[in-house]
Amino acid sequence: MSSFRLPATFGSVAEFCARLQEIEPSLGCDELVEPGLSPLARACEIDGHTLANRWAVHPMEGWDGTEDGNPSEDTLRRWYRFGLSGAALVWGGEAYAVCPQGRANPNQLHQGSCEDPVAGLKALMAALRRGQAEAGLKQEQALVGLQLTHSGRWSQPTAAGPAPRTMFRQSFLDQKVGIEDDSALLADEELQELPALYAAAALSAEAAGFNFVDIKCCHGYLLHECLAATSRPGPYGGSFENRTRLFREIVAAVREACPDLLVGVRLSVTDERDHGFGVQEGDKTSDNLDEPFAFLRLLQQLNIRLVNQTIGSPYYCPHVQRPAAFAPSDGAPPTRDPLVAVAKHLLLVRRCKNTFPEMMFVGTGYTYLQEYTAHVAEFEVGNQHVDFVGLGRMMLSYPEMPADHLAGKRFQRKKICRTFSDCTTGPRNGMRSGCYPLDPEYRQRPEAKKVRALRPTPSSRKGT
Repeated sequence: MSSFRLPATFGSVAEFCARLQEIEPSLGCDELVEPGLSPLARACEIDGHTLANRWAVHPMEGWDGTEDGNPSEDTLRRWYRFGLSGAALVWGGEAYAVCPQGRANPNQLHQGSCEDPVAGLKALMAALRRGQAEAGLKQEQALVGLQLTHSGRWSQPTAAGPAPRTMFRQSFLDQKVGIEDDSALLADEELQELPALYAAAALSAEAAGFNFVDIKCCHGYLLHECLAATSRPGPYGGSFENRTRLFREIVAAVREACPDLLVGVRLSVTDERDHGFGVQEGDKTSDNLDEPFAFLRLLQQLNIRLVNQTIGSPYYCPHVQRPAAFAPSDGAPPTRDPLVAVAKHLLLVRRCKNTFPEMMFVGTGYTYLQEYTAHVAEFEVGNQHVDFVGLGRMMLSYPEMPADHLAGKRFQRKKICRTFSDCTTGPRNGMRSGCYPLDPEYRQRPEAKKVRALRPTPSSRKGT
């Protein structure tokens, strides 16, 4: 394992900032200012909605829904805690599959297995609103979305194992999910059925009170894989126009069904694998933003302003997609300082924002910064490098972090996510996703001992 310092071992903001600037001199940290004066406390207008602050809750793939696709008590608890964050932008706190076959796990929320999906989505919103009210955030001060997805290559709708549906064959990715022939390839006719499913899910979201839907184009799932389908023949592969066809058809169907519903996109801007989206062909270490920028221009043409920037996939480049000091049970320890990956997130969203200043970007990679999250966030937002700062894993251990920051309170160190990756290890081994080390509710569950036992050995987890 590479030797690097964990964020908690830095003794001051200045010392931590010096390490960031060793990686990239333009990065920085701000000393925190008084409540109300922080750049993250500035209001923001988005298509007629005025948001109270610049904190965002990232979407996450839930592992705790019911068999028919509805939220369980654990799901509702998470959404209540999302509300407690006080974050004004809740970016589809859940990845909601548009059909049962498109689930990434058997307990993912989805449509198609129950008669009334709106009731389940209304329950999510009620839990969220209750938490927001306790955090002092009024309904009109927030924007809430639902992330719509089809897991494509990474589909696993039952406990029987992977059931991948892919856009193209690729040896490395095929081996990851056990594909040996063309039977997993989606036919054009199957793809043509998807826009109606996305539109139906959008109608349910609108009826439940959501402000927008996210047409998910990231992390190796179906619409992200579409963008890289250069080897696929026919109307959905080859040229950039063809590779964006399904996305455009989905947006058109959603807009026709729900003309007043906003649309956002979570986009993996680069992929870090050969022949992936946003990389130099034949060189996965070099970014090529020509096509990602072409896609952002397409979003402009479609009047889509909301973009949540991310990188790659948790399945084939977790070290950059989700920077962490410790690997999950099925992963390898980091070979470089995770701050290098954080820097990549920060710098890429800067390039996007600089090129498309009228679009609203949510930044990613902040949880690994831990005690220094707000210091870096204030620097990035204050210098107009990004519009919103998103938190994912941190919401499982310390959902109140944004609210505490906005109130000028000291961070509660015992709640800060240390990227132990237990929230990944649990579901990878058939258990519910949660923060088993730090969330008291999950720490007392029998699964907590199982997760601890599955951790890699201490010698392979140790940073210096």
